[in-house]
Amino acid sequence: MTLRPPALCELLCLALLRGASLLVPGRQREEWWREWRAELWHVRRAYTAEHSCSWIAEREVATFCLGAIPDALCFREQFKKRSIRLATTMGSATQCVQVLFGLIAISYGVAMLLPDVSAILHFLAYRDTRNLMLLRDAHFSDDSVATISVEQYRVWKRRRQELFNGFAFYQVAEQSLSIESRAATKGAVASASSNLFDLLGLRVRYAREAPGSLPRLILSEQMWKRRFGGDPHIFGRLIQVGSESATVSGVIDPGEWRLPGQTDAWLLLPEDHDGFSGGLGFVVAHLQTPHASWGEAWHMSAPTPAGTADDFFCQSLTERTRGPGDVFLFAVLLACLALPATTSLPLGEYRASSRRLSWFTRVRRWGFLGCKLTLLLPIVYFVSLDLAHLRSGMDPVTSEYIQLMSAFSLCLFGLRWSLRDQRQRCPVCLGKLTNPARVGQPSRSFLAWNGTELICISGHGLLHVPEMATSWFSEQRWLYLDASWEILFTEPAFETPGYF
Repeated sequence: MTLRPPALCELLCLALLRGASLLVPGRQREEWWREWRAELWHVRRAYTAEHSCSWIAEREVATFCLGAIPDALCFREQFKKRSIRLATTMGSATQCVQVLFGLIAISYGVAMLLPDVSAILHFLAYRDTRNLMLLRDAHFSDDSVATISVEQYRVWKRRRQELFNGFAFYQVAEQSLSIESRAATKGAVASASSNLFDLLGLRVRYAREAPGSLPRLILSEQMWKRRFGGDPHIFGRLIQVGSESATVSGVIDPGEWRLPGQTDAWLLLPEDHDGFSGGLGFVVAHLQTPHASWGEAWHMSAPTPAGTADDFFCQSLTERTRGPGDVFLFAVLLACLALPATTSLPLGEYRASSRRLSWFTRVRRWGFLGCKLTLLLPIVYFVSLDLAHLRSGMDPVTSEYIQLMSAFSLCLFGLRWSLRDQRQRCPVCLGKLTNPARVGQPSRSFLAWNGTELICISGHGLLHVPEMATSWFSEQRWLYLDASWEILFTEPAFETPGYF
């Protein structure tokens, strides 16, 4: 069977149109293919009647078919721009949630990279923190200043106690550390009684016992990695701390030390060892029985080495071991109280529709708002922590103030964004409303409404936002479109189920 030239040209044109239709998105592909075939029939008929030479007619028909390719590419680009939108401007609810999850992941990742934040998040509270008390001279108001002498500590430890069942003492001083062939280094060493870590309940990694009556040296993780290169074989070896020989007995995690004094290492002295200097230090005591009625801070009168009585101040370690959660919750509470004064809380008027919304659509709308508010909290928490501890070694009080202010600001603006974003979405498909148009005139505010009208691209309705609040039109109103409007939104890409 031999094909005639006109028949062969017609097959080639159909092949070109079929190839062009493959460039069109799948939902519109068959419709465009049918449209092009119908147009090809009319074009071929018109040019065949006009030109007696079939070659000229076939060339014009082929030109028409080649023109379908750029048309398909142009429509494809327009379809992409219409379908893929940013969550902050024209995006769907799914894209918005994905962006929020991404912000959580980024803020948490930054928190893990900051040593201070990582230490706070992994901190384990001391044993029986409420009954652990930090004792200081009542004549000093700053608890970061050493005020207790070693003689005072020994007086309390020797006496029979009815209030406390354990005392621990430490004093911080700059001392040199040297081990065998390594160069000596200086650091802040806390000379402490041997029961300090047991009283606090601090965990020690790579714990080693000291032979005989040698003191034990516990390193901070920062000192261990900076000065000893994180060498695990250093534990159990002898080290010279000032004039004392000690055994390197372990390391504690960063952030575990919450008592006054910045320290690089702790020298735990045996009971019968007289290694304390004549300076002042700190005393930690454990209450024998809880005294909840006394509160977390109170005064007491106690004997001194001179045989007289003096006033001392006892403060629970609860405040020092408190995590950032309390500051965060307080900031969220302040933001919730300030929200009604800074933005309107109602989401607008949503009148009844002729087509009743399904229960799933209604639940999904409120669930989306709850999801945004829920995801907002961890974002505010981690970002405020990152800002508060961006600089390592910052004063704890300063860090708390930074966390409080940043968490309050972020939470307040985040809540405002959540409500504003919810108002700008369709209650059926949760898509962003588009195509704002000015309606009415300001001079006719009391006769007819004037403001901005937005439309749902899926054809579910119109949103009327008044330019000026009046007694009869104070909140934005949602107008559901009836079935007569469906002819304008017949494209499959726009069809969104949501009605019964």
